[in-house]
Parts: sequence; structure tokens; C-alpha cells
Amino acid sequence: MGDPTGFMEHGRELEPDRSPKERVKDWKEFHQHLPENKLKVQGSRCMDCGIPFCQSGTMLEGLTEGCPINNLIPEWNDLIYKGLWKEALERLHKTNNFPEFTGRVCPAPCEGSCVLGISEPAVTIKTIECAIIDKGFEEGWVVAEAPVSRTGNKVAVVGSGPAGLACAAQLNKAGHSVTVFEREDRIGGLLMYGIPNPHLDKTVVDRRVSLMAEEGVKFLTNTEIGKDYAGEDLIADFDAVVLCTGATRPRDLPIEGRELNGIHFAMEYLTLSTKSLLNSNLQDENYISAKDKDVIVLGGGDTGTDCVATAMRHGCRSLLQFEILPMPPEERAPDNPWPQWPKIFTLGYGQEEAMALFGEDPRRYQVLTTKFEAGGDGNVKELHTVQIEWSTGDNGRSSFREVPGTEKVWDTQLVLLAMGFLGPEAGLLEQMGVEQDERSNAKAEYGRYLTNIDGVFAAGDARRGQSLIVWAINEGREAARECDRYLMGTTDLP
Repeated sequence: MGDPTGFMEHGRELEPDRSPKERVKDWKEFHQHLPENKLKVQGSRCMDCGIPFCQSGTMLEGLTEGCPINNLIPEWNDLIYKGLWKEALERLHKTNNFPEFTGRVCPAPCEGSCVLGISEPAVTIKTIECAIIDKGFEEGWVVAEAPVSRTGNKVAVVGSGPAGLACAAQLNKAGHSVTVFEREDRIGGLLMYGIPNPHLDKTVVDRRVSLMAEEGVKFLTNTEIGKDYAGEDLIADFDAVVLCTGATRPRDLPIEGRELNGIHFAMEYLTLSTKSLLNSNLQDENYISAKDKDVIVLGGGDTGTDCVATAMRHGCRSLLQFEILPMPPEERAPDNPWPQWPKIFTLGYGQEEAMALFGEDPRRYQVLTTKFEAGGDGNVKELHTVQIEWSTGDNGRSSFREVPGTEKVWDTQLVLLAMGFLGPEAGLLEQMGVEQDERSNAKAEYGRYLTNIDGVFAAGDARRGQSLIVWAINEGREAARECDRYLMGTTDLP
């Protein structure tokens, strides 16, 4: 710890994001970096705790506590304070294959577990992480590092999201010949088509994928395992298979009027928008446009926020976001103690932009959608809602009741369902004979990742269900370790 009193002398300062009123006019990233002298000050706030909860990476009563990939946070905070950027980058890459992704889109559970955060604003860990990796690329320090020798083993990784990419990177590092299969036309999975450009520019994804290809990883797009390539053939053709297909089956809302035109799953909306943007700058019109429409987003999570941001860039007329849960508190509730991830009210980038454009936060809480109603053309015209109240029963379970007299009707021509995901699509797992758990995920023990099929592993959202990108990277890395052990009898992978 270079500055023992830094946490007492300096306050928390975040990077200056671009103005919401300006950035909503384009599709460029809104992230900016603090100058190096200010980043040094922020690094000095790290207390170098005896027990650095920020890097512990565990689950505490169902909530993430600390960094799941065990980033060496106090070490690279201190190195930034001392101006040793290249050494900080080396520490960062020891545990994280893709800090340029987590530094942009991870919700930073590390900061929720920062010891300084008990009594003062937490250290700006995520800000420093992103600055380290971006400087590394700018200075030319991040280069392809191909393995010195090959083992002769062939491994197939199915899915190119964060879990699949992390798994492929580690297995390639161990000397195995890795082929990544992706059913979409571009590599990246959720990173490519699930997160809009303003939050994660696709050149950032392509840059890392190009490095991995240079290191020897083979990527095959437009290839869906189970359709274009039979699952049993994959098992026969490769020495091991790792399933990293994600949890892409969306939660639906089967109420009256669900069949109407103009009601779409969030991922369909986001995927088509980004694909059209990358292909033609939206000139091909092969996307679901929100232009001049009254848009309602159902769901209050990160995906809902991305829908909010995208709809405004399309030029929507009005925008609302309905959440069935109560509004989170401003501070931790008694049942949400440190070092758990804090379930508190936050303003996402999309809501911040909506406030700048429309003058208010688009979110409405404790709202239950009861019916969709059509106009004369089969398109959705109205959405019906009622307010609800939540209560906790003697068994500890929460339930809600509708509040009489609170029924409302809202004009809308575009409804986006962003209510989470139920698990992986079943077709491939069933075809390969992979056992599934009660939530339909691939059944494989955490830490081992081996399914009931010899040589077939599962990791990421396909195994654990919808989760954070940083958990996907954690599982991809660990599954690579166990796959390497399976192939070689021993492993040096972390």
C-alpha cells in the first residue's frame, strides 16, 4: 500500500461519461477515462485490507460477494498508484482473460464488497480495471501469445459468449487445438448481440477475438450444433466438448393478446438492431424500429436498460419501463448486509438518458401487466396494468395482491419483454443425452463441470442459469482447467 492514508484524504471519483443528451444521438460508447493523475489518486484509496473481500468471489445467501474471478485488486490498485501500468496489466491478466469486457459491463460486485465501502464510498475498482486494459492496448502491450507446443488433442467449445471465449483461451494456452462453434454470423454471443454498442463497442469484442485467432483458436460462425452439425458427430470428432451455449430461453408473458404484432422478446430486438447497425448503419431496415412509437419495456434488469437505451436511439416517441418488484431502497436493507452485493436503487445508463430526454425516470414499480389489446390491424395498441402490493407470509415466501381501483390503460405500439431467462434451449442437450437439472440447465457439478456424458463439459449460463458475465468467465476458465485435466491427467491451468 503506497499511500497508507489515501482512503482518508481522497474521495471517490468516477470516469466522466459523455453527456446523456449528446450520446443518445449516436451509437458510440459513452465511457471515458479519468486522466492518469486522477487514477493514481483513486488507486491510493485502496486500503490493502488484511482480508480483501473485493477479490473473494463467493456466494453469500444467494448473492455474489466479491469478484468471481478473484482479480488481484489490491495489487494492481497499488501498482497504478506507483505508475507501474504494465505490471498492473500483467496482474490483471493473471485472473481475467477479458478485462476490457468486465471493465465496461460487469456490475462490479467487487465494489459492493470493498471494505472501505462499509463506511465510505467504495474504491473505483471497475474504473481502474478498464483504464488498465485500454492503456495496455493503446501502448501495444497486449499481443498474441501462441502456445509453444501442441498436445495433439482437439476440443470443441459450443458457444462464443464470455464463458466459451474464456474456456477457449485457456484450453488454447494449454496447447490443445480449440474450435469454437457459433450459430450467429459473428463471434461474441451475448457480448456481440446482447449488449448494445454504447455499452460495449463491438470493435472491443472483435479486437480480442482477432487476438485469439492469431493465437491459434479456430472460430466457425453460422454453425449451429444440433442442426448444422449433429451433437453425436461432435463427440466423435473431438477429444472433448465444452457446452457454453448460454441460457437463451426467455421468460414469456402468456396473457390475453400476447399473439399480437409489436410484442417482442428483448433479445430479438437487441440482436436485430445491433446486426443491422454493424451491417449497414441501420440503412437496411432489417430490425424492429422504435421510431415514433410509444415503447413499453417489461422488466427492470440490465437487459431492460439496454432496450431503453436502444429505443431512444431509434427515435421513440415515449418510453416507459414496468417492473413487478418494489423500488429498491437508497441504502442497504437489514437483510442485505455488507459484503453481499447491495440491492439498492441505481440509475442505469439508459434511465439516465431517458431522464435527460423525457425529463423523468421511465421506471414504474409494482406494476403487473394484465392484458394486451389490439387496434384494428392486429398490432398491439394498448397495454393494461394494475398496481400490486407485496407481502411476506409465515413461510418466508413473498406474494402479491392486486390493488383494486389502480387499473390503467397505456398507449403502446411496441412492447419489449425483458423479464429474464429460464435456461438453455433444450434441443442440443436432449440430442446429446446431457442430463438437465430441475431448472433445465445442463447438470454438472460446479468445480468439475463434467456432465453425464464422458468428455462433455458444461459451463457458464448453460450450467448455472442466467448470471453475470464475470461468473461466465469464472466457469469458462475453470471448465477449461477440468477439461485439460481430463485430457492430460494433470493440469497447470488455474
